[in-house]
Amino acid sequence: MPIIRDIPGFVAYYDVDAGDGVMVSISVFEHKDAEEQSTFRAGDFVAKDLELLLPNPPQVTAGEVVTYEGGG
Repeated sequence: MPIIRDIPGFVAYYDVDAGDGVMVSISVFEHKDAEEQSTFRAGDFVAKDLELLLPNPPQVTAGEVVTYEGGG
């Protein structure tokens, strides 16, 4: 997503179609400050550009990665 990609500390963004009209996005950052800036930017984007298209308000959950395995 262009609005968060340029935030220092950005690592990755995933968008998942969970079915039944449910979408899940996962953003990964190196530090909490970057995550907080991302949440602010994304919330602003949703409020200005997507609010009328969404049947339910987005839910935001933040936390630290506890398990990770990468391919390569």
